[in-house]
Amino acid sequence: FRMGADDGYFEEAPAHMVEVDDFWIDTHAVTNRDFAAFVAATGHVTVAEIVPTLADYPNALPEMLFAGSLVFKKTRGPVDTKDWSQWWEFRRGADWRHPYGPGSSIAGLDDHPVVHIAYADALAYAKWRGKDLATEAEFEYAARGGLEGATYAWGEVFRPGGKHMANTWQGKFPHQNTLEDGWEATAPVGSFPPNGYGLYDMIGNTWEWTQD
Repeated sequence: FRMGADDGYFEEAPAHMVEVDDFWIDTHAVTNRDFAAFVAATGHVTVAEIVPTLADYPNALPEMLFAGSLVFKKTRGPVDTKDWSQWWEFRRGADWRHPYGPGSSIAGLDDHPVVHIAYADALAYAKWRGKDLATEAEFEYAARGGLEGATYAWGEVFRPGGKHMANTWQGKFPHQNTLEDGWEATAPVGSFPPNGYGLYDMIGNTWEWTQD
């Protein structure tokens, strides 16, 4: 299949032919319910829950050596969108159980995709399930749903017939989200139509890890 794009993000170019072997892939992202079962069975502690050390991060500021994770914070107004630090904050105590830091929880979010997961955590979960992470090529092939060269996982039109096909940002990023798709942050898996292979959220909702 033709992977990548010549007119998208820099890292997607150039479009090129890639061959993948047959593979299986889950129909949706790993949910909080899924990951909680893994942690209960194994006692796994995620990277975000471990206090980093100077040995592992020799150039880190000492005051930044605490357990936490990056949390999105909406800005008060327009900012320089070349500076991602304007809307990402390394927050103490943020992890998969506490997505916005201490005081937050995943109560009522069982069917939402798990977040604050490092590569090692994703790989450990996959191995526990007897599976593996997809390669980037496998993920893109699956995301295309059988559509060769289409811009989106469902075709060429971002909102066909005015219908939202994925959980994305609407409005002026990163200070105004009009919530036209109904969600401020993540949405439960399966909230939007599947692609041609019956896979959900291959675009939008959360970033996902691949092997490479």
